Amino acid sequence: MRKHRLIATMLGVGYFPVAPGTAGSMAGVVILFLTNMFLHYLGGAQPAILLINVAMTLIVFFIGAYSIKKLETIWEHDASKIVIDEVIGVWIAAYALPPHWKYYLAALLLFRFFDIVKPMFIKRIDVMQNHWSVMLDDVLAGIYSSIMLQCLILFNLF
Repeated sequence: MRKHRLIATMLGVGYFPVAPGTAGSMAGVVILFLTNMFLHYLGGAQPAILLINVAMTLIVFFIGAYSIKKLETIWEHDASKIVIDEVIGVWIAAYALPPHWKYYLAALLLFRFFDIVKPMFIKRIDVMQNHWSVMLDDVLAGIYSSIMLQCLILFNLF
């Protein structure tokens, strides 16, 4: 069970006493930013970096969902200390961004907005009450954030 706790809490970040979801999102965006800056430094092209990001997300998504399922018997549904879903969501929000910190900060802020407000279909997923819904509502919040941010960049509004 210890490994599942470490995964679900993103190595303990979920135990942060104030706003653990935001702390998990911040940790996630920092990890992705540093990973992508390193890949850019190595000369990685944007499509290759995006492919690596998607692979990372898929691996962590399924491992995270499995860990959440294992913890359902001892923790309440979508306990605030479970932040691996926020990591996944903010990674999706930050897909294919230019290599500058301001875009990653915008992805973080947009993701937290959609994750907290839960507009449109996000709330429908959130009420399903299973390990998949814990992950999928954040996936959808990340998708909404990514679409909005990419549109802002495309139309030179950011």
